[in-house]
Amino acid sequence: MKVVVTGGAGFIGSNLVQALSETGRVTEIVAVDDLSTGSVDNLHGLPVRLLTGSVLDPDLLDRAMTGAASVVHLGALGSVPRSIDDPLRSHHANATGTLTVLEAARRHGVAQCVLASSSSVYGANPVLPRQEDLRPMPVSPYAVSKLATEAYAVAYASCYGMAVLPFRFFNVFGPRQAANHAYAAVVPRFVSAALANRPLQVHGDGTQSRDFTYVGSVTSVIVDAVLRRVSSPDVVNLAFGARISLLDLIAELETTLGRSLEVVHLPNRPGDVRESQADYARLRGLFPDTSPVPFVEGLRATVDWFRSRRVGAAQMAEVPAGGGAVCTP
Repeated sequence: MKVVVTGGAGFIGSNLVQALSETGRVTEIVAVDDLSTGSVDNLHGLPVRLLTGSVLDPDLLDRAMTGAASVVHLGALGSVPRSIDDPLRSHHANATGTLTVLEAARRHGVAQCVLASSSSVYGANPVLPRQEDLRPMPVSPYAVSKLATEAYAVAYASCYGMAVLPFRFFNVFGPRQAANHAYAAVVPRFVSAALANRPLQVHGDGTQSRDFTYVGSVTSVIVDAVLRRVSSPDVVNLAFGARISLLDLIAELETTLGRSLEVVHLPNRPGDVRESQADYARLRGLFPDTSPVPFVEGLRATVDWFRSRRVGAAQMAEVPAGGGAVCTP
């Protein structure tokens, strides 16, 4: 079985590539990534062929999808603040990019297309938990682009009979998630700052909640979907009903590290959603055997990964010039 993963050198994509490679049933994996936010280092040692380029390039997608059984479309330009700074770029990458991927899948007769949308599409809708049939009320260009992503998937299922599975991701975190850029997500930002003894910057009072979902829980569901060829004419929340505030996150991080952390409160940011929590009944119906990684366990694994990166970087800094080696997949 050949599987294409767009955004395959990114955070979720590279974790998915690893999970797919460990099944013993996926014989070929092709990652498509323009490396704008992903990294070749994320794929080091994994049995994957990386095609470097944009999901907006039909010729590149043709090369990737020839003979593929499934495509998992994770390629996107994330971050609400980034979309506010440059809404057109987010639209092209996320909405037009999805359409280009779906067209390539249709050209090559790919049997299944799994796609990533976002819980941000619920936006200003106050109802909790977030059930998939709630009215979307996006409050950022990023959220609008992700709503377009899932709408295109549903349209292709209706018009062309394509087997699709659009997921709404909720605040995914874990190893390989970047922390060193202006649009980094909150968990890697907090973990990286804490390990470097820097203050944790919290926008707002910290009581805003998120349904934090460990990346291993996400990839296990997607792998199961690919292997069993699961599809759905309706969008599916991919989260498990957690409701964890930023203050809860900080407290758990303090427990994990065994020390208090300095916190600095900043103004609220435009486009941020106040509360988020998934209703996961539809997910359970499709994946009844799924067992999510508990938040505490996932946070500890994330901290361990960030620690290992810091140790590795320190060791590399001690290697004399000409004494190190660089390996790429």
